[in-house]
Amino acid sequence: MRKFTTESLVRSAMLAALYVAVTLAFEPVSYGQVQFRISEILVLFAFLDPMYSIGLTLGCAIANMFSPLGIMDVLFGTTATFIAIMLIVQTRKSLGFNVKSLFVASLWPAVANGVIIGIELNYLFQLPLLASMVYVAAGEVVVVSIVGVLIFNAIISNKKFVEMMTIR
Repeated sequence: MRKFTTESLVRSAMLAALYVAVTLAFEPVSYGQVQFRISEILVLFAFLDPMYSIGLTLGCAIANMFSPLGIMDVLFGTTATFIAIMLIVQTRKSLGFNVKSLFVASLWPAVANGVIIGIELNYLFQLPLLASMVYVAAGEVVVVSIVGVLIFNAIISNKKFVEMMTIR
């Protein structure tokens, strides 16, 4: 892994702050059994550069501090996002930097959050397990795999922007 520099720290902090701000701006749909966490689109920055992983995970942890699920969401929600981010990074390493691998990578947040948050909602609120998993995963697919991939497809086709967003 590359060395963590001042540039990577600043960029990661900015992305963490953006994740928190977007989550809180869309707070009514950011938490709960049926959620469309718009800020999850940002996890695709880990596809551009794995150095964004720390900022994204930290942003998720801070955003989850405002969750009605409390500390449980900080622990489990952040873990789900971290797992998804690591799988996004691994997908790019395995399949390359193209639209197909971007789409495959975009499915990991649906899987990780669907399973982990579904279990969390079932445990905390006795909501039906399978329904909770499906609702959370569906929200992630809509936000990350449909909207996020459309946005990031445009981003990855712009070589100058990709170069600018890559941490040196």
